[in-house]
Amino acid sequence: MHAVDLIRKTRDGEPLDSAEIRFLVAGAASGSIPEAILAAWLMAVFQRGLTLPELSALTEAMRFSGETFDVRGPAKCTVDKHSTGGVGDKTSFLVAPIAAAAGLYDPMISGRALGHTGGTLDKLESIPGFRTGLSLDEMRTVIEATGSCLVGQTATLVPADRTLYSLRDRTATVESPYLICASIMSKKLAAGLDALVLDVKTGSGAFLRDPAAARFLATLMVETGERSGTRTAALLTDMSQPLGATAGNWIEVAECCALLQGARPALSEDLRTVSLELAAWMLSLGGAAPSVEAGRERAAELLTNGAAWECFRKTVAAQGGDLRVLDARRTQHSPGARTTFRAARSGYLSRIDTTTVGWAVQRLGAGRVRPGEPIDPHAGLAVHAKLGQPVQAGEPLYTLFAASEPLFAEPLALLARAVTITEEREEPPALLGEVIVRS
Repeated sequence: MHAVDLIRKTRDGEPLDSAEIRFLVAGAASGSIPEAILAAWLMAVFQRGLTLPELSALTEAMRFSGETFDVRGPAKCTVDKHSTGGVGDKTSFLVAPIAAAAGLYDPMISGRALGHTGGTLDKLESIPGFRTGLSLDEMRTVIEATGSCLVGQTATLVPADRTLYSLRDRTATVESPYLICASIMSKKLAAGLDALVLDVKTGSGAFLRDPAAARFLATLMVETGERSGTRTAALLTDMSQPLGATAGNWIEVAECCALLQGARPALSEDLRTVSLELAAWMLSLGGAAPSVEAGRERAAELLTNGAAWECFRKTVAAQGGDLRVLDARRTQHSPGARTTFRAARSGYLSRIDTTTVGWAVQRLGAGRVRPGEPIDPHAGLAVHAKLGQPVQAGEPLYTLFAASEPLFAEPLALLARAVTITEEREEPPALLGEVIVRS
């Protein structure tokens, strides 16, 4: 085979067979195909798209381009969830221990902060001692002991994706739904899942703000998962405002600890609702509940009776985290400085540009400008008002946390642009949207 011939075929809309796609992916993983040629093929995919058989072949080839992880056994079903990202999206810290408490395995492989979205690994590493870089053998040990693990992608899992993802970032092909699908699904399926639930965000804080684009991606991922033999469902959920009461690193972990101990703060209710819906589908698809409705009831019970909290503590301890910090979470948050962003006028909080809020959180030090930069575990913001809520001029909308006072200037300016207060109340978007399963 010659890679240039394959570029030409994709450019001209002629489908590649599975052997041709495996050839390209193997070349990406080994470095035997030059990056310039791979970049040209990615642009051809961006322009022409892929057929479903091509997408399945690409996902499978990437999935098996390195080692794979498998802890499935006759008595355990392996499930996971994936979110397309947002601001304050911390559902992983709730759904993984709920799944474990229900008797399932959840090998949750997550990422770091990317652009305006937070990173699950960065949040976890705000717990002193917590190790996210486990080997496959260490992952297996942790999950067999606790029911879940919360880790980053290893060097041996899906190596082709690292090459192709880097090239997508440099060739303006990141937004291709076909390439997004193959990247996400190859990593998730490499974990040996029996079932997968996808949380596809829409709204002002999502990568895909257009509901039609989000639905198309969700449909592609569900079809790809099912073709691989993994039971898959996708939930469209709203990201028109930060999810929950916090956005940052440690403060998000602390918020989840409260929920795991049965607390029901009003500003965290949207986070609780989304988490329980995701967990309900995980338990249903994983066989731990006979239906989604029963899964929702069981997930709520495990969240409120302390079972999920105990599973979370076991996982944190198994991965080296200091449990004393979780127990003393109120005193653990120690930012160098704090300030308040207040409502400029009275009225109703009607619209939030959540992507801009995410950039404000990043500028506070909770995210990074370049890969590898250190982050401040105590940076971020606390939410005091939700969409549709009446506010008074001068009322606090957000409390900001940073290492020092000079870091507040840009985030405060960003928040001023992000928030819209109107005289008339506007109905907030529905939190839970369509559920997509294979027809």
